[in-house]
Amino acid sequence: METVKGRSRVPLRSRARYRFDRTLARSTGTLMGWLVITCLAVVVPVSTLLVWTDPGSPPSLSGRLAAAWRTSAETLRLGAATGTPVRLVLSALLGLVALLCVSTLVGVITTGLADRMAELSRGRSTVLEQGHVVVLGWSDQVTTVVSELVAAQAPQRPRAVVLLADRDKLEMERVLTAHVPPAARARIICRSGPASDPDVLALVSPRTASTVLVLPSAGPAADAEVLRVLLALSSVLGEGTDGPPVLAAVRDDRYRAPARLAAGPRGTVLETDMVTARLIAQCVGRPGLSLVLHDLLDFAGAEFHLADATAFPHEPFGTTLLAHPTSCVVGMLTPEGRTLLNPPAETVVVPGSRLIVLALDDESTRVDACGHLVDPSVITTAPSEPDGPTRLLLLGWNRRAPLVVDQLRRAALPGSVLDVVTDSAVPGPRGPEPEYGAPTSPDVRFRSAALSRPETLLGLDLGPYDGLVVLGPDPGDGPDHPDDWTLVTLLALRLLEERSGREVPVVTELTDDRNRPLAPVNTGSDVIVSGKLTGLFMAQIAQNRHLAPVFDELFSAGGTSMCLRFAGSYVRPGAEATFATVVAAARDRGECAIGYRSHGGLSDPANRGVRLNPPKGERRVWSAEDRVVVVATTPRDASAPPVVPARPSAGETSCTPQERGGTSG
Repeated sequence: METVKGRSRVPLRSRARYRFDRTLARSTGTLMGWLVITCLAVVVPVSTLLVWTDPGSPPSLSGRLAAAWRTSAETLRLGAATGTPVRLVLSALLGLVALLCVSTLVGVITTGLADRMAELSRGRSTVLEQGHVVVLGWSDQVTTVVSELVAAQAPQRPRAVVLLADRDKLEMERVLTAHVPPAARARIICRSGPASDPDVLALVSPRTASTVLVLPSAGPAADAEVLRVLLALSSVLGEGTDGPPVLAAVRDDRYRAPARLAAGPRGTVLETDMVTARLIAQCVGRPGLSLVLHDLLDFAGAEFHLADATAFPHEPFGTTLLAHPTSCVVGMLTPEGRTLLNPPAETVVVPGSRLIVLALDDESTRVDACGHLVDPSVITTAPSEPDGPTRLLLLGWNRRAPLVVDQLRRAALPGSVLDVVTDSAVPGPRGPEPEYGAPTSPDVRFRSAALSRPETLLGLDLGPYDGLVVLGPDPGDGPDHPDDWTLVTLLALRLLEERSGREVPVVTELTDDRNRPLAPVNTGSDVIVSGKLTGLFMAQIAQNRHLAPVFDELFSAGGTSMCLRFAGSYVRPGAEATFATVVAAARDRGECAIGYRSHGGLSDPANRGVRLNPPKGERRVWSAEDRVVVVATTPRDASAPPVVPARPSAGETSCTPQERGGTSG
C-alpha cells in the first residue's frame, strides 16, 4: 500500500464505505432517501431496457418513455397514469402516500407483535389458573420438586405447576422440560421476576392456587430472601386462615421462627440443612437406607397416605397391621391431630382416628383380613443382638457438619467415639455455646489435616472405624465443584479398602445427582444427594401437609426411625414365608415391617434389591443376608443439647462434653 507523507493511503472503497455508513447513521430520512435512490437506480434502467427490447413497444420516443414510466410505476406501485407532467406527479405522489401508509401499518403491526412476543418471553403476563401449584424461587431442589409434583398428579385431573423466579423464562423452561415427560410439559408455566415484589407475585395468582412453595436460593442471603417472599405473599393473600397452604424452606435455624411468623397460620417451614443432617445421620450404620428413603419419598412407587380407620373402632393397633393386604400400616393420626408412629400393638384405635399407611395410592388402602397368610412355625423368637458403641470417622466440613455431628451424638450409645478430620480449623459456633454436662456423652475428637493432598487420605488408618462420613465443601469455597473433592476422597478410601481387604460402610453427601453413578463406593455404602432428597421431602409435604409431623418424627434423632434388620431376626433363614409372616413377627417385636432388601438383588441397578410395600401374600425364601425394613422405636435422648463445636487448634484435639459441649458419634 502506498503512503503519503508517512501515512498509509486509505483505499477508495474503504473511504466510500466509511462515508456511506456515516450517512446512514444520521437519521431515518437519510436511510429512506438512500432506499429511494437505490430502487430508482435499479428499476428505471431495467424498465427502460425492457421497453426498448420489446418488439411490440411504441415506435416513437415519447411512447417508449411513457411505456418505461408505466413499467417502473407498476414495479414500485406508484400508479400508472399517463398524460401531462402534472398528472404524472400527482400519480407518483398518490402511490408514495399509499406505499407509506401500508408500510407504516405493516410496521406498526409487526412492532406490536414483536413487543408482545418479547413480553411473553420475559414471563410478565398474568396466570389465570385454578387449583394450580405455585413454586417461588430457584434452587437446586426446583427440578426435583417440579418433576415430583407433576408425577404426583392424577392423570384425569392434571394441575398446572407455575414457577416464579428472578431468572430468564426461556432458560427456566429449558431446564425444567428436561426433567419432566413430554406429555406434562404443557402444564409447566414459568414467569420471570422477583417473587418478593407483590406486583410481580400477583402475576402467578396465588389466591387461586392449591399450594404455594417457597424455595431458598443458593446465595448467602437466601433465608432473608425467603422472609421477604413470605411477607410479600402475606400482603397478596391477606390476613387470616383463608388461602392456600404455604410450604417454605430455610437453611439456617435462626430464620425458622421468623419464617413461621411471616408464613402465618397457613404456613409450614422446613429447615433444609437439618433435614439433610438427619438423613445423613440416619444412614450411618444402616447400609441401604438411602435407597429406601429415595424410594419412599418419590412418587414413582409407594408413599405415605392417610386411610380411614372406621373399620377398627376400639380395636388394638396391632390388628390393623394384618388387615391391609396391599398396604403397610405404620401409625395413626388421632382426632386431636397427634401423630403416633409405631405405637404399641395394644394401643386402642379411637373413633375418628386415621391410619398412616404406606400404599401405592388411596385405592390400595382397602381392608381385608390377612391373618390366614401367617405361618407361625417359621417365626423366630430369639432376641436380636443389641447394638454396641461405635467409632466413626468424619472427613470434611461444611455448614451442615455441626448439625450432622449433633444428630450422630444424639443417636450414639455410651462409649462411642467420633473422629473429625478437616482441612482447617472448624468454624466457631453460630451463637452462644450452651453449658451442660452429660457424663455418658461420647467423645468428639477434631484433627486438622491437608485432606486435599492424596498422601494424607492414603495415610488414614480405617481399621478402628465402624463407619465413615464424607462431607464435601460448601459451593463457593474453592474454584472446584464440591463433588470433585468428594469423588477424589472416595477413590482414596476405595484404594485403602482394597489394600486392607476390609470394606467400611461409607455415607457420602453429594450435591449433584448426576454424580451419583460416579461415586466409587461399595455395596454397603450410601450416597445422599442433599438437594434431591430435600426436594422429594418438600414435594411429599406439598401434596399432603399432614405428613409434615410424620416425617419430622421419622427422621429425628432417637424416637421412631426406619431400620434395616437382618431377616433372620424375624423368620428362619432358608424358610419360605409370606410377607404377612414377617409383618406378624415384626409386630411381636414392637415394630412395623414395610418392606425388605434382597441380598441377591444388590447388583440390580433398578432398585438395588429394595422392595417397599410388597403384598402380604407374596411368598419368597428368606436368606440370612436379607434385610427387613421396619419402623422401630428407640429411646429418645431428651436431654441432649444442640451441638456447637468449638474452634480447635491445629493438630488433634479430644473434646469431652464438659470441655466443648460434646457431640457424639
